[in-house]
Amino acid sequence: HVQLVESGGGSVQSGGSMRLSCTASRQTSSRNCLGWFRQAPGKEREGVAHIYIGSGETSYADSVKGRFTISQDHAKDTLYLQMNNLKPEDTAMYYCATSKDCSLGYLKVAEYIDWGQGTQVTVS
Repeated sequence: HVQLVESGGGSVQSGGSMRLSCTASRQTSSRNCLGWFRQAPGKEREGVAHIYIGSGETSYADSVKGRFTISQDHAKDTLYLQMNNLKPEDTAMYYCATSKDCSLGYLKVAEYIDWGQGTQVTVS
């Protein structure tokens, strides 16, 4: 089991930027994907972006393409999500997660096994 801790959330005005971080309790070498998901009140959890650990290939939800960037720092076992040009519809609890066998390009919640506690992002 990999424990994950997100940080960096908060409140920002529309058009602003924010960077989320996710630190793992141990190396994620037994996982092949790291992802960011979000859940707004009354809505299902949805995939935002994920990265294939080995190759660094990334995939994004259409709603965030061109605005969000996912990246990883292997040395620090840390995952990042840089969010630019934020919109009110980006308001949600953001979670990082790991998968042992993800389908790159398909942000499937069910494929992820370790989850952080979430960090709130509010855009007004």
